Formats: sequence, structure tokens, C-alpha cells
Amino acid sequence: MTQGQGNYSWHWRAIIISIIVASLGYLVFSLLAGWKEVSHAIIKVGFVGVIIVLCLSLINYALRFIRWKKYLEIFGHYVPAVENAQIYLAGFALTTTPGKAGEALRSFLLKPYNVPFRHSLAALLSERLSDLIAVVLLAFIGISQYSTARPFIILSTILILFGLFIISNARLLNWILNKTTNSTKRIVIFLSQLCHILLEARRCHSIGTIIVSTALSIFAWGAEACAFYFILQWMGADISVSFAIFIYALAMLAGALSFMPGGLGGAEAVMIGLLIFKGINSADAVAATVLIRFATLWFAVGIGIIVLLTKIRTKDIASE
Repeated sequence: MTQGQGNYSWHWRAIIISIIVASLGYLVFSLLAGWKEVSHAIIKVGFVGVIIVLCLSLINYALRFIRWKKYLEIFGHYVPAVENAQIYLAGFALTTTPGKAGEALRSFLLKPYNVPFRHSLAALLSERLSDLIAVVLLAFIGISQYSTARPFIILSTILILFGLFIISNARLLNWILNKTTNSTKRIVIFLSQLCHILLEARRCHSIGTIIVSTALSIFAWGAEACAFYFILQWMGADISVSFAIFIYALAMLAGALSFMPGGLGGAEAVMIGLLIFKGINSADAVAATVLIRFATLWFAVGIGIIVLLTKIRTKDIASE
């Protein structure tokens, strides 16, 4: 088997495994709610409502792509817009991997455009950190209405600040590199490669870039949070905009930090628990959660798979 065939097989194994795991998770949630409740939720939202929610998800993807494009340009890579967008969307096919690590598939798709792995992985790492910053800031919107979550949000903030400190500390990263250069141990080699990526990621974390990327991230995740609010309103739930945004942001944060595939389990548990806390019956809480996750997470995965299959059929994937 050639290296290209090995990478090809890896892509498909990762896609199949992630889809199976995520499908089983959502099958459980759907059964918990009951198809009847989920169907009723869709009817209440209506066709126009579903279109609005999906459009808000598309806004999320578009803003995040703009951020991604900016990161690549910082490294001096000006990939044609259409091809770049296709590559970015194809990465969503592997969103349901732990920590969304499967989105590193973009690194392979960018090889024909002479984008080094270190640059694309640094951009991916910067994306994840920017997402965390955004959802934490959004979570602060409703924290006063649910003080129990305060320690978790504060801890998340500390972790983000620690991450920013590590990335900004070139002296520490270079010191680690010097200590790990001649080692043959896999864990040490991995640490050395991670330091190289972090040093590259520093270029994406100037004050100006952080401000722009954070603004894009807030609007991106805020769009999906608003979609969640609309779904709840159309279902007849009595919930404020601020608390709906808080629930969605906290759920995304819990899902991200759980490192479960696509945040499965953690995100849903937070959404359902907080909706029940606000007086929504359990069946409606699960139905609303399943619906918003289909309209955001699964919508992205579906688009990613379609784009990835298209690229495979047109032989746009590098043969390495």
C-alpha cells in the first residue's frame, strides 16, 4: 500500500468511525425524546423556521471560514477562495472526532497548494482557541442566572489564559525544543512537533488578529445560539435570549472540554439539564436539543461529507 493509499484509507476509517459513534449517540437521544416529540418540535418550528435556523448555521460556517482564510494569509498562503472554502467545509466531515481533531484533514487537502502541515495545524489550533474564547465570552452573558456554572466558566477562562501564555512565550517553547531535539521517544518527538506548531501559531495571536478573530468567532457562535433561542420560542418555551445564549455557549464549552467526538454527551447533557432547570418538560428539552444539534453539528457534518465525496470523485485530493 502506498503512502497515498494509506492516507486515503485513514480518511475513510476516521469518517466511518466518527459517523458511527455520533449516530449511535444521536439515536439514543432521539429515542429518549421519542420520534413523536421530535416530530412535533419540527412541526412547531415549521418549514420557514427550519430554513432560518439552517441559514444561521451557514452564517456560522461562513464567518469561521473567513477567520480560517485570514489565518492562512498570515502565513503567506493565498489559496483560491472557492478551493479554500471547499477544503474548509470538507474538514467538517470529521467534526465528530475527539476535540474535532479530525478537521486536520484540511492539512492533507492543502498539500497541493504548498501549505506546510505546521502552518495549517497552527491555523487549526488557533481556530480551536478562538472558538473557546468566544463561547466563554458568550457564556458570561447569562452566568448571573445560573451561578452554579460560575466555577466551570472561570476555570475555562483560566485554561484559555494559560493557553495564550504558552503560545506567547517563545522563550519557553524554544527551551523545550532544545531539550527535546535529539530524543527518539515518541512522546518527546510529539512534544517537539507541538512546540513547532505553537511557535508558528504565535503569528496568529497578535493583538489585532486576536481582536478580529474573536469578533468573528462571537458572531459565528452567537448566530447558532440565536438559532437555539428561535427554536425554543417556536416550541413555546418561556426563556430569555440571554439565557438561551448562555445554555448554548455553556453546552459548546462542555462539549469541547470533554474531548468527546463532536462534544457528544457533554453538550447535550448541559442543554437538556438547563432547559429542565428552566421548567421545560424533559421530552421537549430533549427534542429541542436534538433539533438544534441536527441543525448545527449534523448539518455541518453532512455538508462536509458531500464536499469531501465531491473532491474525491474529481480527484482533487492529493495522491501524496
